[in-house]
Amino acid sequence: MSSILFEIKDQVGFITLNRPEKLNSFTREMAFLLQNRLDECASLHEVRAVYLTGAGKAFSAGQDLAEIVAPDAPGMDKILSEQYNPIITRIRNLPKPVVAAVNGVAAGAGANIALSCDLVVATRSASFIQAFSKIGLIPDSGGTWFLPRLVGWQKAMGIAMLGDKISAEEAEKIGMVYKSVEDEKFLEISRGIVLTLSRAATKALAYTKHAFNYSSANSLEAQLLLEDELQQKASLTKDYAEGVKAFLEKRPPAYKGE
Repeated sequence: MSSILFEIKDQVGFITLNRPEKLNSFTREMAFLLQNRLDECASLHEVRAVYLTGAGKAFSAGQDLAEIVAPDAPGMDKILSEQYNPIITRIRNLPKPVVAAVNGVAAGAGANIALSCDLVVATRSASFIQAFSKIGLIPDSGGTWFLPRLVGWQKAMGIAMLGDKISAEEAEKIGMVYKSVEDEKFLEISRGIVLTLSRAATKALAYTKHAFNYSSANSLEAQLLLEDELQQKASLTKDYAEGVKAFLEKRPPAYKGE
């Protein structure tokens, strides 16, 4: 059985981290497989949104530590530059919305892969842990970039340095995740969200994502110019024409991602 499961259904690319016996901790092969699946989702027109989740009782416990202490293990520089950093950049640059459906613990790189997604929906029983300080490391996989932007400087420093276990409910309260839901409603709600996104104006969502990616580095003037550029592009799409027409005709729009 592959360590990454993949299915396309209802215009959604469903990606499942699939090492449940190891809490979906990452091996080198698994990281490369995830990169490949994200590339497929980016290139396939029939995929208009991505749903990333874990098999079993965890989202991902991060790096499989047994692998990195093996005699033939790559150095930390290769682990980050070849395995995790490409996953994060693919998620942020993927021109379609990516929903992380966090079904259990998300720790270390697993937590930061989730936080790199556009929306994070978590079960009430899920938790997020920046486990790096416990073994003498720093948050990687974008953790030092995402955390302070999501929750603020003080909270981010505490989470990173103390390795606090953050419940899904607290994660929602502090803005780390979009929504936490009761476990029994998790699949219904999280899949409902990704299906809504898969039927939306895909290019407009991609342009929105692009604008948000640059917003924290741009000045207001630069961001206004970027909005101008992207809005011009959005206004030339078929989905924009359909959205306006549907509004005037008082009917739901039928977007095609074009």
